[in-house]
Amino acid sequence: MKKHPNLSRKLLLEGPVRVADGAGGFSESWTPLGTIWAEVLPRTGRDTGDLARMGHKITVRSAPQGAPSRPQPTQRFRDGDRIFRIDAVTEADAETRYLLCFTTEEEGA
Repeated sequence: MKKHPNLSRKLLLEGPVRVADGAGGFSESWTPLGTIWAEVLPRTGRDTGDLARMGHKITVRSAPQGAPSRPQPTQRFRDGDRIFRIDAVTEADAETRYLLCFTTEEEGA
């Protein structure tokens, strides 16, 4: 019997927005897209030695391709002051009940 993920952590999914800077250029801002319940686990594997950019695996309920609730690599999760940039998203199980998001925690966001 497979273990189901413990989706007990409430994360805010955010998407990038380009904002005009008034001088002909743009800056990037973030807008909330919705709240998602997740399991957040540290990634195991090779040590890069960069503690300021810790990797995590974040598991969430699945959503169809193109659905606004489906995380994408251009987005990020927020947990209070902690920011997890989404690097990649894939199905976590053969039944496609969950998505596995590979993320990098950003420092000082």
